[in-house]
Amino acid sequence: MSLHTLDAAAGDVAAPAAGAPASGAPTRRRHRPRRWVPDVAAVATGLGLGASVAWPISQTTGAALRSPGGVATVLGDATAMAGTYLLLIMVLLAARLPALEAALGQDRLIRWHRRTSSAPLLLLGAHGVLTTLGYAQAGRLGFWNEAGSLITTMGWIFASVVAYAMIVGIAGISIRAVRRRVDYDTWWVIHLYTYLALAFSVPHQIFDGTTLVGHPLAKGAWIVLWLSTAGVVVAFRIGMPVVRTLRHQLHVVDIRPEGADVWSLVVRGRHLERLAVAGGQYFAWRFLTTGLWWHAHPFSLSAMPSPPYLRVTIKVTGDATAQISRLRPGTRIAIEGPYGAFTDHARTRAKVALVGAGVGITPLRALLEDLPPDVDVVVVQRASDERELIHHSEIEAMVAARRGRMVTLAGSRRRHRLDDPAHLRRAVPDLSGRDLFVCGPDDFSAGVVAAATALGVPRRAIHCESFAS
Repeated sequence: MSLHTLDAAAGDVAAPAAGAPASGAPTRRRHRPRRWVPDVAAVATGLGLGASVAWPISQTTGAALRSPGGVATVLGDATAMAGTYLLLIMVLLAARLPALEAALGQDRLIRWHRRTSSAPLLLLGAHGVLTTLGYAQAGRLGFWNEAGSLITTMGWIFASVVAYAMIVGIAGISIRAVRRRVDYDTWWVIHLYTYLALAFSVPHQIFDGTTLVGHPLAKGAWIVLWLSTAGVVVAFRIGMPVVRTLRHQLHVVDIRPEGADVWSLVVRGRHLERLAVAGGQYFAWRFLTTGLWWHAHPFSLSAMPSPPYLRVTIKVTGDATAQISRLRPGTRIAIEGPYGAFTDHARTRAKVALVGAGVGITPLRALLEDLPPDVDVVVVQRASDERELIHHSEIEAMVAARRGRMVTLAGSRRRHRLDDPAHLRRAVPDLSGRDLFVCGPDDFSAGVVAAATALGVPRRAIHCESFAS
């Protein structure tokens, strides 16, 4: 089955008709992720954290510890090194390192990024308090007098205080209760200020910190760590997307309705046969038009590439997606990716169940197309009514060609409660012997995962991707 059907008027070259073979060579299959990479990265991270804490402690003498403020000062140095190190690790978790991202998936890396965010903030806050307290005790001054003196007399401390305040503010906006009240575009722009805050904090550590001053090897290692982190961010968040965008020259060819507030975008590009992508993955799409160019939107492919064409299917959920549904043919596109571990590489068994709701069926449709032909497949598609069964005929035809089983559930959530183990078992009686791939709104995905776990599906065989509703 081909990717799509286009009217001849939709572009300068007509795409293949339905049922015709792909117009170009198939894209390269993505290499199997290296599962050992996260383990090696975890060991390296632990060793680096240990070294960061051990270094300032090893440089302290017993006499210094016994002097007024000695304990507070060395603890302040240790918390500074540990907090800064963890802050850099947070940046790397969100830097889209290909080997880590392929093995773990960006959603898991971002969860770790969020969960570790409080540790560097607390450690760096403790550093400020402990160091000021230690200096105040050594100089026999009051705490606030010492704090004022440090800020006004040590050149880079004020910049580091500003950097810390910026990071605390960004963390506050990222708290879930606050985040829900801020639109994504605003949150995304504010989050970019993290890099500015990090830049403000560097000079204080290099030129003011007693831990590194007078220790050229330690200072050199710390500078290399900072430069390496910056290099990774520039290479994978800027350099690689620019290279892929220039190589593939993507532009919009057609936009078509698929259901209520659901649209498919067909785009055309060059050299797509060189694009290593797996079904279930997504790209970050940056549409180069007024109001959209500055923000990358994560959309999964709704079909495997059929060079020179790609297709994504989106649901209109706000102003940005509404603008995307009205794009004109010819609009240029910049891309980042492909990303995601929601692929056949995650499969552990020869039987799978693909369970999707609403627009969440779209990455499952691409995953179904990419599965080896000998995989036993059950597809469960749920929607609130028949008009929202996106790409239903395509999926049904692919399942029939595989001699699999298609379960269509159109109706209210009360009628089709896939978060209930009994209902889920009726849809897929042998679920405990299958890998489960589930995609849909957050509450739907969480409910299906909980029901599958209750039915005995092991966690390693459950693969989940959520689409916010």
